[in-house]
Amino acid sequence: MKLLLDSHVLLWAAGFPERLPEAARAQIADPATELWFSAASLWEIAIKRSLGRPDFDVDARVLRRGLLDHGYVELPVTSAHAVAIDLLPPIHRDPFDRLLIAQALVEGLALLTADTLVAQYPGPIRRI
Repeated sequence: MKLLLDSHVLLWAAGFPERLPEAARAQIADPATELWFSAASLWEIAIKRSLGRPDFDVDARVLRRGLLDHGYVELPVTSAHAVAIDLLPPIHRDPFDRLLIAQALVEGLALLTADTLVAQYPGPIRRI
């Protein structure tokens, strides 16, 4: 299975795995699971850290290096992802989450999220 982790799940998996439910930790740790992260998540983390958000107090450069060193696959943002956003129903207004949903749909990845609004979108979205 290929899992794209949303920004919060990514932060928890990398630094605070105890915040994840046991089932999510097991799925992330399963060697058969291919773990993906989006450049959009690192962009979100960098922006929110610069704004002083305590829940995003992580150096995005260090996080990226650690993810790559642990076998995560990096997903760049493409124009195909950007234009797919207009196909999404207006459930959630957060541009980062909408981009992650579009990426998951375009790339055929399951998006792992803790966000109840994101989980309302149709498609391969799994709420933890």
